[in-house]
Amino acid sequence: MPFSAASEKDSKAIGLLKTLVGFDTTSYNSNLGLIEFIQSYLSSYDIDSTLIHDESGKKANLYATIGRTDIGGVMLSGHTDVVPVASQDWGTDPFSLIESDGKFYGRGSADMKGFIALVLSRVPEMVSSELTKPIHLAFSYDEEIGCVGVQRMLDLLEHQHIKPSCCIIGEPTGMEVVIGHKGKHATRVKVRGHACHSGQSPLGVNAIDFASELIVYIRKLAHEKAQNGPFDKDYEVPYTTLHTGVIGGGTALNIVPNSCQFDFEIRHLYEEDPQHLLDQIENFARDHLENEMHLIDSDTGFNFETLATYPGLLTDPGIEFVAYVKGLLDNNAHSKVIFGSEGGLFQKRLGIPTLVCGPGNIDQAHKANEYISLEQLKKGGNFLDHLLESLVLS
Repeated sequence: MPFSAASEKDSKAIGLLKTLVGFDTTSYNSNLGLIEFIQSYLSSYDIDSTLIHDESGKKANLYATIGRTDIGGVMLSGHTDVVPVASQDWGTDPFSLIESDGKFYGRGSADMKGFIALVLSRVPEMVSSELTKPIHLAFSYDEEIGCVGVQRMLDLLEHQHIKPSCCIIGEPTGMEVVIGHKGKHATRVKVRGHACHSGQSPLGVNAIDFASELIVYIRKLAHEKAQNGPFDKDYEVPYTTLHTGVIGGGTALNIVPNSCQFDFEIRHLYEEDPQHLLDQIENFARDHLENEMHLIDSDTGFNFETLATYPGLLTDPGIEFVAYVKGLLDNNAHSKVIFGSEGGLFQKRLGIPTLVCGPGNIDQAHKANEYISLEQLKKGGNFLDHLLESLVLS
């Protein structure tokens, strides 16, 4: 029988996960259906929640507090959006949760609706318990496109008189404590060339050629970081990286292209400011490439647009909060991860210690046939049970 190995509480979580996966909250879609479901669910337990919408009104963050409002508490945070499924070879409907051999398949099951479902499944106990400190729920939109939506929620929270004391972000870490990740800066470069017939190519300004020269320069900077650091051996890739991921330009082979566009990113160590790399890239474009381009046409050149940026996360492993979470897990290990989260923003803007710890494995995220195992759901549920026990009057 499906779910037969699950406890009653975990079966409730699986049912909630099925509902959450059923909402297609790919970042280019609205997440309001899912958010309104959560708001209604919380309301059924007499929990008020605040929605913080985007400018269009089609997306929203949700924030709620369970328990006292006169003291800080533990914030449990997760994002509601998921990455696209287009061009992925799924064996099942990605927006219908399917169980097979103790694994639950569906887009967002690991990243990170599994965590949200587990949190919601424990709401009845949170409400009925006499909490010494409150539990705050923070569910965001548009994390997958650069931690965009949570910024509006932070605008609200940083002006509250009483803020959460600490934050646990339930990204899929296999229920391991993560104290750090790199920051990210994503940039779009638009190159303006000068078109002409390809037979007269020396009279034009080939936007693709000049874009390529800048991409090669970015690659050179990447090699320098790999060789010279600085380094942090706690990471799989222990240095700041640069990478060009998208490019397009030109219209026909017999036309010198007058436009080209490409996107690059910097994933930087917490201690490094990416601005010095961005300055080097822009200076190379302005001082070297544009000077050559302007010999043909002064209207040619480069435009730089920031697509997304978020800070890295680094939490001191020696603080009480880290020891507290490790104690709940009965696991004294911690690590740093290659992927980003909203954690650096909570830490930077609210000034609260933040950890990443949630069920599932990042190796299953963003891929076809994404899944979370029953074992991981159980581990996540046990952690929340221990957290709740630690906050209840004895």
